[in-house]
Amino acid sequence: MSLISVNHLTFGYEGSYDFVFEDVSLSLDTDWKLGFIGRNGRGKTTFLKLLMGEHRYAGSISASVAFDYFPLTPPDPSVDSLSVVNAVCKEYAYWQLVRELSLLAVEEEVLYRPFETLSHGERTKVLLAALFLNENHFLLIDEPTNHLDAAGRRLLGEYLAGKKGFILVSHDRAFLDRCVDHVLAINRADIQLQRGTFSSWWENKCRQDQLELEQNRRLKGEIRRLDRSARQKADWSAQVEKSKAGAADKGHVGHMAAKMMKRSKAVEVRQAKAVQEKEKLLKNIEKVDSLALQPLWYHTDPLIRMEEVTVFYGEKRAFGPANLAVRRGERIALQGKNGCGKSTLLRLIQGDPLSFTGRLQIPGGIILSTVPQDPSFLQGDLRDFARDNGLDESLFKAILRKLEFSRVQFDKRMEFFSAGQKKKVLLARSLCQRAHLYLWDEPLNYVDLFSRMQIEQLILEYEPTLLFVEHDAAFTEKIATRTIALE
Repeated sequence: MSLISVNHLTFGYEGSYDFVFEDVSLSLDTDWKLGFIGRNGRGKTTFLKLLMGEHRYAGSISASVAFDYFPLTPPDPSVDSLSVVNAVCKEYAYWQLVRELSLLAVEEEVLYRPFETLSHGERTKVLLAALFLNENHFLLIDEPTNHLDAAGRRLLGEYLAGKKGFILVSHDRAFLDRCVDHVLAINRADIQLQRGTFSSWWENKCRQDQLELEQNRRLKGEIRRLDRSARQKADWSAQVEKSKAGAADKGHVGHMAAKMMKRSKAVEVRQAKAVQEKEKLLKNIEKVDSLALQPLWYHTDPLIRMEEVTVFYGEKRAFGPANLAVRRGERIALQGKNGCGKSTLLRLIQGDPLSFTGRLQIPGGIILSTVPQDPSFLQGDLRDFARDNGLDESLFKAILRKLEFSRVQFDKRMEFFSAGQKKKVLLARSLCQRAHLYLWDEPLNYVDLFSRMQIEQLILEYEPTLLFVEHDAAFTEKIATRTIALE
């Protein structure tokens, strides 16, 4: 066991108006399985990069272990996967690598295929297996589940549960519960470290938030009462002082006025203490504003009907034959392993020019709203994006504000946004659009857990017709009315 010590860390990006971290001090045990959570844009990836020594900062970071970062991009992805492993880990026994891959349900033969031909999930597993072979290294794992299906997430969670010595950035609640024993949370006002799973952290946070809200209500009432009392006593003191004129015993009257003024000052001191106590509260309560949606109602039902549909890429079958009917008000989750055709099915419905057989019925005039899986194409500024997509700019930015975009982000170009912020741009676009059917492909990738809860609440309240792909088990369980498994 050893420690990673962070002392008085202060860092801000050049040209930024404020610090990402200011005077942060904490100690982390290198045996911990540490879940790292917080809103998008709060500095989780930046913190990992600071540990890797990629930015200049004030303060100090010391550790007796070397750091490895995931994800990483091999310099030459065209080489076989075993060569990629050898570049990542210099010293290991081959049987150890095969054992790690077996734990991740990866066949040994993938080592002899070009790395670039592996699926995203296979690449994730091969690289993590290689990184965990490095002795006396501490892993910094940044959102490893984004290209994994539900089964892959469960398997990776079980794999990480058997390891130690890592920081894991993730917004998947079930995944975090499966594999971490400590939680490091970047809050609105500070950074807090707690032992336990995500669920235990969340339970404690909800309890603390409720306690502070109750204390805040009590103190607000106390401050108002003390304010009235102080003003009343001050008025009485002034009236008594005025009565000295013509009084027989001016000394006694003056004494009574002074006594009343002293009581007034004492009440003001109590009021000031109550104000100070109140100011300590609510700093870490996340503001999760309600979102709104205006789905359109179509006159016929079902909205989509597929009968024996098979989609082809060239001569290769992508999926099918499939039968599907999407009825008004349904929220259908498409499930299945990576590569089974979930995204292809959504692309077919939204009108992409795909080759298929069978019967696909989409009524005329139906309006679709989409959230694509990959947000990396976004560039330019938000004003142009809103105009090009026919959005009400004020509404679009108001939704982004509710998704915890700071106003300073509105002046940045989208290519400089984090992956989570880019995904929120695509979600905000969809929420601005009135549609009969919403097609969302992994809408929560990179999105922080508080925003996930906002979107859950939105869907349950407005009940749009939704066909979606999402591997966050907690989200799917909460909002799906039906699940369809593709094979």
